[in-house]
Amino acid sequence: MTTRNHTGVRHTVFRLLGIPGLEDQHMWISIPFFVSYVTSLLGNSLLIFIILMKRSLHEPMYLFLCMLAGADIVLSTSMVPQALAIFWFRAEEISLDCCIIQLFFIHSTFIFESGILLVMAFDRYIAICYPLRYTTILTNSVIGKIGVTIFLRSYGTIFPIIFLIKRLTFCKGNILPNTCCNHIVLAKVSCDDISVNIWYGFFVLMSTVVLDSVLIFISYVVILCAVFHIPSQNARHKALNTCGSHVCVIILFYGPGIFSVLAQRFGHHILPHVQVLLASVCFLAPPLLNPIIYGVKTKQIRDQVVHVLFTK
Repeated sequence: MTTRNHTGVRHTVFRLLGIPGLEDQHMWISIPFFVSYVTSLLGNSLLIFIILMKRSLHEPMYLFLCMLAGADIVLSTSMVPQALAIFWFRAEEISLDCCIIQLFFIHSTFIFESGILLVMAFDRYIAICYPLRYTTILTNSVIGKIGVTIFLRSYGTIFPIIFLIKRLTFCKGNILPNTCCNHIVLAKVSCDDISVNIWYGFFVLMSTVVLDSVLIFISYVVILCAVFHIPSQNARHKALNTCGSHVCVIILFYGPGIFSVLAQRFGHHILPHVQVLLASVCFLAPPLLNPIIYGVKTKQIRDQVVHVLFTK
């Protein structure tokens, strides 16, 4: 659908191409998308169920993990069903309002996950550097306030993007070479000045994800300094082991994202379908592997999973 005004044609419906250049391979590409989505739904739902039902896991680390699992479900659900509809049914059309809703949830949930990872690093810092004050610092009240603060930061910083997009007139075209809606990709098909969109997007990225990653790095430098000052080798090994799962999740979350951003900014010779696949990894890999990592490396969760799945 289009409407006409003094500037010409104004598009109100857009076409998501999926993986540009690989349209004939969409059916095969859909298989890892579908398997990853179903696995992430089952794994994160099981993780949430176990943490909420087992009172022995009602500790700060596991409650933050529960928030992360919930965010993983929202993140993958915001993106994968739309991609599967394109791959299976060629349902490429999406209205402007639906596109804005999708990119709002994708971007805000991504920032929410980044905030949770930062808080989990803070949790490990308190547990290792101030073990005797751990339960008095991270009370249930404090955990709830932290969760609300991260939620408000995530959705509050993305909310203005709705108005920044709504003010634009889309008359350059309605083709979006992606599997889902993206703020800058959508803004680029408008015929208005998008400088405000670009600078605000840069501000959001620097003040949330980049800032979180820097603070996480600093916290782990402090943690490592504290760990290597522990005289007992067994205690040192145990402290490092408690951080192992979180470090793996951090690398999994920030690694593909950083590589994807660098590819978009500087990889002018990288094919479009490679960039789209890299961006898809950012949304597929963390929700899929987070519950597996914590299930394998965290004994308390591993024991509860075995109890739930294999004990009559």
